[in-house]
Amino acid sequence: MTSVLAAGDHFVHPEVFVDALRRATTRELRFDTLKLPWPVEPFGPVGNVQEASGTEQRLLDALGDTEIVATQMAPFTGDVLNAAENLKFVGVCRGGPVNVDLQAATDNGVIVSYAPGRNAAAAAEFAVGLMLAALRRIPGSDAELKDGNWRGDYYAYENAGIELEGSTAGLVGYGAIGRIVARVLRAFGANVLVADPFVKAADVAGEGVELVELEELLRRSSVVSLHARLTPETRNLLNADNLKLLPEGAVLVNSARGGLLDYAPLPDLLRTGKLGALAVDVYDIEPPPRDWPLFDAPNVITTPHLAGATRQTAHRAAEIVAGEVARFLDGQRPRFVANPDVLAKFGDLRP
Repeated sequence: MTSVLAAGDHFVHPEVFVDALRRATTRELRFDTLKLPWPVEPFGPVGNVQEASGTEQRLLDALGDTEIVATQMAPFTGDVLNAAENLKFVGVCRGGPVNVDLQAATDNGVIVSYAPGRNAAAAAEFAVGLMLAALRRIPGSDAELKDGNWRGDYYAYENAGIELEGSTAGLVGYGAIGRIVARVLRAFGANVLVADPFVKAADVAGEGVELVELEELLRRSSVVSLHARLTPETRNLLNADNLKLLPEGAVLVNSARGGLLDYAPLPDLLRTGKLGALAVDVYDIEPPPRDWPLFDAPNVITTPHLAGATRQTAHRAAEIVAGEVARFLDGQRPRFVANPDVLAKFGDLRP
């Protein structure tokens, strides 16, 4: 009987993994469960991996002779993978398995699968919500009214908000999330620009968006939203040099990854009015310290990394991983393999 560890947390519960796996395959499985602390506590680095929860020792104690693991945040470091002699498959229900040492997994013959698009709808809806909140001063006016201030002066022309209809919105990154955001923005009547080096003009034909270089997007967009993955190449993709290209009073939204944006120049850009508003759900340090300079800057909306936090995301993520496990058990190649070089070690998998 194949042994499976459902290493869940307070978002994707272990039981959600177990239920999804039972629906995905008729094979008889032996389940063990582990509940890690995230998201009650912020995730971070563990050993040599990022955005993980729990400890290496706690995971090793739970693994035993496990062959398959379904998880979101378990820290599959090099030390863990080197010690897990029976492990064959790790399914990570995230867009990228940054909590897994992929080289160590490959060296140990462990297939690592991931779950692209599992939170696309949630993250896209949240990004649009941040745009609307920033453009129309919704959080600030709510807080002021509760504090006894009736801000009728927001009807003054110079203080009035901006509509999406007829505006130009720029999306930096055009993957699963960016495509949904573009569709929603077009429904509002916005003109949508896209900058993504991995997208070709033929890929967006008929989608009603315009593919441009990043610098042109920044020059033309009154609203800019980030939807790229964080890599060494995209770290500080928006920075002091290119943020100056934005039109006066532009709105900037980051609900993707904190490292995409250089936060240092933003307070001055907000105080001078170069940036009209900033809405962020992700940070260079999470959680940001109490003395974070943007807390004192004008027209800033902050939320605690909530873009993907929907119940549907939790179930969808578990279902994607369960489907990958079922394919592996049936001798089929999983759809989303993060370390494809390891597949050569499994001759029973059909390409």
